[in-house]
Amino acid sequence: MKILMVLTSHSDLGSTGEKTGFWIEEFAAPFYVLKDNGAEITIASPNGGQPPVDPKSELPDSQTHATMRFYADNEAIEQVAHTHQLNKINHADYDAVFYPGGHGPLWDLVNDKASIALIENFYNNDKPIAFVCHAPAALMNAKRADGSYLVAGKDVTGFSNSEEDAVKLTDIVPFLLESELKRLGASYSKGPDWASYVKRDGVLITGQNPASSEDTAIMLLNLLIKKLDSK
Repeated sequence: MKILMVLTSHSDLGSTGEKTGFWIEEFAAPFYVLKDNGAEITIASPNGGQPPVDPKSELPDSQTHATMRFYADNEAIEQVAHTHQLNKINHADYDAVFYPGGHGPLWDLVNDKASIALIENFYNNDKPIAFVCHAPAALMNAKRADGSYLVAGKDVTGFSNSEEDAVKLTDIVPFLLESELKRLGASYSKGPDWASYVKRDGVLITGQNPASSEDTAIMLLNLLIKKLDSK
């Protein structure tokens, strides 16, 4: 069971002078759900090497059991520090892909050609693809074989407009994820702000926010096991 995880390489929070990147909990919780169940995990990012960490995700009130485990896991820290360059990844080498969030994907993964091609290849080969929080932005320019937007008509979720407003970044981010998914024809839905909420439509799995990261990974794992067992 080989799973690819894709992290952002973008570090600047718009023109604020502040930093962003990937959200540690949204990586750590899925990483250990998958690893503890026997998955062989490869980590990639557009630029390769050390991806930027959102500094807010390192604050005390953002910590969970999974993040504390990660900080004590030198092997995992080294793996994150040496991510593979995304354009050198072959989808055929993996059974599924998971995209953690953080605000970074709104700037780079949304338009990254290697990421878009990767998502399309996973989807068109009926392999599970999962995205949490802001990571569904990586879906926005992906298309199905017939040329339609991959999210069109799909049941999806992602970081909501009300949650973006709550963190006071509505006027900073390049677009509002909920609004853009709806514009592309997705059937977007959400749960209460900051509570776990996950949607699955075929092989496409999306989680709304950081609280959804573990449940998103569990849903991916269960779907993948079911698919592998049926082969």
